[in-house]
Amino acid sequence: MRTGGKLMQRAVAATATFPLMRRLKLFLLLLLFIGSAAPIASAREEIRKGDIVVVPIRGEVSPPMFLFLRRVQKAAETAGASAMILEMNTFGGRLDSAEKITTLLNQATIPTYTFINTNAGSAGALIAIATQHIYMAPVSAIGAAAPVTATGEDLPGASRDKTISYWSALIRGTATKNGHNPEIAEAFMNKEKEVKVGDRIISAKDSLLTLNAQEATTRHNGRPLLAEGIAASVAEVVQKAELRGQVVMIKPTGFERLAFWLTALAPVLLLGGMIGAYLEFKMPGFGIFGAVAAVCFALFFLGHYFAGLAGWEVAALFVLGAALVLAEIFLFASTTILVGAVGVLLMLGSLIWTMMDRYPGQNFLPTAEMLRVPLMNLLIAMLTAGVLIALLARYLPRTGLYRRFVLSADLPSGPSLTGAPREFLPSLGVAPGAEGTALTMLRPSGKARFADHVVDVVSEGDFIPSGAAVAVVSVDGMRVVVKSTA
Repeated sequence: MRTGGKLMQRAVAATATFPLMRRLKLFLLLLLFIGSAAPIASAREEIRKGDIVVVPIRGEVSPPMFLFLRRVQKAAETAGASAMILEMNTFGGRLDSAEKITTLLNQATIPTYTFINTNAGSAGALIAIATQHIYMAPVSAIGAAAPVTATGEDLPGASRDKTISYWSALIRGTATKNGHNPEIAEAFMNKEKEVKVGDRIISAKDSLLTLNAQEATTRHNGRPLLAEGIAASVAEVVQKAELRGQVVMIKPTGFERLAFWLTALAPVLLLGGMIGAYLEFKMPGFGIFGAVAAVCFALFFLGHYFAGLAGWEVAALFVLGAALVLAEIFLFASTTILVGAVGVLLMLGSLIWTMMDRYPGQNFLPTAEMLRVPLMNLLIAMLTAGVLIALLARYLPRTGLYRRFVLSADLPSGPSLTGAPREFLPSLGVAPGAEGTALTMLRPSGKARFADHVVDVVSEGDFIPSGAAVAVVSVDGMRVVVKSTA
């Protein structure tokens, strides 16, 4: 009981100079934002062991499509799904996104299928080649994957030759890995490629290859030209492929497209969270800066969650680290470094973990390539935040906004102050240049002793520990600004 009483006294003493509960609201609000998305997460389709996962690939091939497919593939592999079927109907889209998707599919640890439900044009053909099995609807087509500009025009000379050379090599390797004819795959992209099967010319020079369902399933020497069969639906694909398991259709959520922008803005969100938290700790009470920090960190974790990069455990790790930092400041009064250091490491680790692209089955220790983007984003945010915080620490205390917050929170008006002369503090010997000692930790407000007088003071913006030597910088009525002389 005696130990508990001392601990309570220390907590009360800490909150007397710095409102702990108001500061805790910042992190409680963060939990509220993160927890508010839980119903959205629970509403997503659940994948169980042995399920057949069907993924719609429709519309333009774009970065959000890659994020969606990556999230589903990770979930399917983690759950132990028996197969993944891409139900495709696309005329193509961005080559950079198609490259990411083909790389993703080539890394798959479960059987992959494509069911071309009408169209697999351009970038769609490249994605279909990256799966191990292809089935086509009775009226469907695949091919015509030549790279073009954003306006649909052919690429200019040298740029076209370089692009086709690169992509021809990539699609040949992808086709070979997945058991498809690399000559057919290359002819989808390179119109200079002539393809012959036996004595029959499948693709003549100066024309891009496009195959309909009947042509793609034509057999030569017992092997199909490209597609393994014709099916009218996903159910028929499952039947013809002799797959076993419950069919689960995974559709993109409304947050998939938002996730693309949130992950792209990760450094900005981290910067907003850091600056908001700093300003909240400098301003008495809980206000707009705490809300900004909470929203930025919540959007950071939420965006990476829906992008398939991280789960909710990383947000819990971040909150745990923040709680340890708060305990270091308010419960232990900065007497130990270990608790706060562990908290900071947990927070930084959770931020890096959130941005890291890890796939099931990979080693626990991340590779340099996996850490490259997270460390770069975190470094950009921390360097920018450091510069901005230094500027705020120097100039913020001189602004009217800061003085209004400090005076309204720490020096409320009342009858006892009515008519008090503005010169009463200087008359006690507290004038600019006077030296004294901080009696409490200045965060930034607190008490300091000058000779035999105890005065309420405020620092220029920095935290000053108890017992540190301070000097008066300026006196404005009842407001005494000090700085550390250590």
